[in-house]
Order: sequence, then structure tokens, then C-alpha cells
Amino acid sequence: MTLGSTIRDAREAARISLESLSDSTSIRMGLLTEMEDNNFKHCGGDTYARGHLRNIANRIGLNPQILLDLYDDQHSTEKRAMQDLLVENNIMQVPREKKTISWKVPALISVTVLFVIASAQIITSNQSSSPAPAPTVSSSKSAAPAPTPSQSAATTESAAPAPAVTSKSGPVSLTLVASRGNSYIHIIVDGKTAEKGSMFQGETKSFTGKNVVSIYLSNPAGLDLTLNGKQLPPLGGQNEEVRRTFR
Repeated sequence: MTLGSTIRDAREAARISLESLSDSTSIRMGLLTEMEDNNFKHCGGDTYARGHLRNIANRIGLNPQILLDLYDDQHSTEKRAMQDLLVENNIMQVPREKKTISWKVPALISVTVLFVIASAQIITSNQSSSPAPAPTVSSSKSAAPAPTPSQSAATTESAAPAPAVTSKSGPVSLTLVASRGNSYIHIIVDGKTAEKGSMFQGETKSFTGKNVVSIYLSNPAGLDLTLNGKQLPPLGGQNEEVRRTFR
């Protein structure tokens, strides 16, 4: 999930238009559109971009740190290694080690070639002086019969592993209560997105799947979760991001 799509989803969940957000944050609509398209090149650098993100987060009900962390991971240039920047600008070149060939290598090759030539001459002279051996008749062993199709099929069936047996645990019922703060949620029920967007403090949402319910939570510390009538322990801390699948 990109930073731009996170801003757009939270704004739409809060039912705030781009024009209204532009008026309340004093940020141009064109720049807001670029930011929601995950383009932060015209924000004026990391400092101005972070200021815009804090301002936007306060208006759409998100924790500013969530947007700042996404910006640092996806767009910030401050975390790039200094060596990478210097190499990129041809200020510093990575030294290359010069390879030198030792005189021992050619000498060893020469000795090996001479030894092979001398050995070949000795073998040739011995073969010319010794009489040719009488031909011998060797009895050939009968070839093993090819396996029949039924034997091959039996071998293949015995080697094939047995199919895995999966057990179903029945319907999955999950309830989320925003008891202690706002969160961002993405709920997938039986492979289809059931809910995606901001969940504000005081809201309650319930989801039921036939087989599986997968969740993505941002700031799970603000939520209470109940699975099939049983309350779950906290899934994470403040401003953390967690993913869970319940079957």
C-alpha cells in the first residue's frame, strides 16, 4: 500500500472532498492530487512534505506518524547512504583491485606440458615394442526386459504422495471496536475486500466469513477484537501495523 493511496482512502472514508481539504490545509488542489497519486516531487523537499503530511493527517483523522513513517520508507532521501550519493555524483569512485598474474603460474603450466609430452612418447614407444594381444570373445549379458505398462503405472502410483487433508472449522465471526483511538483497517472475507479505510474512535464493525477472515490494522492498540464471541488480546502497540488471518 502506497502513501498516496493511504491518504486518498482515509480522505474518502472521512467524506472530505479535495476542495475542502485544500481550503482547510492551504495546500493547492493540484499538489494534493499529485500526493494522492504518490508523487511528492513538487512538495519542496522532505521538510515541507512532512509538514504537509502532518497538516493532512489532522484533517482526515489519521495519526500523523503513520503518514510520516510511510513517507520515510517510500520517498525520503535523507536515509540514503552518503557513499551512494557520492558515487552517483562521481565524487567518489569505488576502488577496484588490480589483478596481477604471478610468474609461478606460467612456469607451472610449462612444466605440466613438458611432462605430458614426455609421458606420451614413453607410452607410444612401449606400444610399438609389445605384440598385439589376441582378440577375446566376451559373452554379452542378456538385456533386462523393459517394464510393462502395468508395472510402470503401479510404480508411479506407489511413489505419488497422498493428497493433503484439510479440515474446516466453520464460519469465522470477527468484531472490531475502536475503543481507544482511530485506526486504519483493511478486512478481506473469503478472498474479497469487505472493508477498507479509516475507523474512528467509538465505531463498531462486524464481519463474518464462511472459511477465513484476513485483517490489516494500523494502530491496533486502539481496537478491541472479538473472534467467535471470544475477546482477543491486543494484536499490537501504538502506531504499529499488523496482519492476521483467522480460519
